[in-house]
Amino acid sequence: MSDLKTTPFFELQKQLEGRFVDFHGWNLPVQFNGIIEEHRHVREKVGLFDVSHMGEVFVRGPEAVAALDRVVTNSVAALEDGQACYTPICRPDGGIVDDVIVYRLAHDELLVCCNASNREKDFTWIRQQARGECEVLDRSDEFGQLALQGPRAPEVLAAAFPGEGAEIASLAPFRHHSVVVGGHTVLISTTGYTGERGFEFYIPREACATAWRTLWSAGADFELRPIGLGARDTLRLEMRYCLYGNDIDESTTPLEAGIAWAVAFDKPHFIGREALLAAREHGVARRLVGFRMVERGVPRQGYALYSPDDEDLRVGEVTSGTRSPSLGESIGLGYVRVPHHKRGRRLLVDVRGKRRLAKIVRTPFLRR
Repeated sequence: MSDLKTTPFFELQKQLEGRFVDFHGWNLPVQFNGIIEEHRHVREKVGLFDVSHMGEVFVRGPEAVAALDRVVTNSVAALEDGQACYTPICRPDGGIVDDVIVYRLAHDELLVCCNASNREKDFTWIRQQARGECEVLDRSDEFGQLALQGPRAPEVLAAAFPGEGAEIASLAPFRHHSVVVGGHTVLISTTGYTGERGFEFYIPREACATAWRTLWSAGADFELRPIGLGARDTLRLEMRYCLYGNDIDESTTPLEAGIAWAVAFDKPHFIGREALLAAREHGVARRLVGFRMVERGVPRQGYALYSPDDEDLRVGEVTSGTRSPSLGESIGLGYVRVPHHKRGRRLLVDVRGKRRLAKIVRTPFLRR
């Protein structure tokens, strides 16, 4: 694993005896004390995630907002300074290049946080589509990123940054504010990937060690623990948050994936608008649905889905699945052909050659 990239927090997490894995070319901790225990700790208390593998692309200049508004489906122009939004980036045919969070830092400067596996692709795509109208910079190597998540996250933040921390903790979701750590500006946003109260920190590499120690020291009184990628995945699945490469990719569209709420159809132009408008008018052939297992078995990515009325009729495929630590039952996401996608319908999941009964349910699976 010597060729893998490491984050600024690698050595600190090694000291905490994290178990590391190769994740898209990064040496990242999958767990520290066990996935189930870490999952429950985030739901009940507070955890700290190293998410420095995510990419940071900056878009700057007088035409930055207009240029990025063409690239993403949601409305960047509607953001005020200090706000952020979740948005897909689509191809002309509506396929999803990536799903990102866009932060409006200033009138003419934006930050795009993209998935680790898509960092170079996103940078190239945004720069091409900007057509030289603004500056597009991949500054991912300059930052580390931490996610503080859980019911006690606001208390940790307030203790770590007296005065400013409490103010940031009171912000609405998808807002951001900056603090100074070790002489460097750290962006703190009220975003996350767990469904819990929480914050994400964009930290210049020179300030990463100081930021880690500051949060860790402040969190001692609130039972702060390190959390790995394993629990991050089970937490997001309970909330029905899509994972790029599993639930969405360039072969899927926001309408099929159930994230059409992040498509601003009232914008006059964005890449993929015509294809998505046509799909909205004529309907899509499949939908991403959530289901719970009725019979024993854990669904996994790639498992086939069949109709109970005709066991030879394959109607879809699982994209994500797990045994939910919060619910104590197996849950999954998968694309199902219309009209077999309706809530309440039954499915058969092919679990290693055995057909197990499941039921399509309302999502998110866990209501917070």
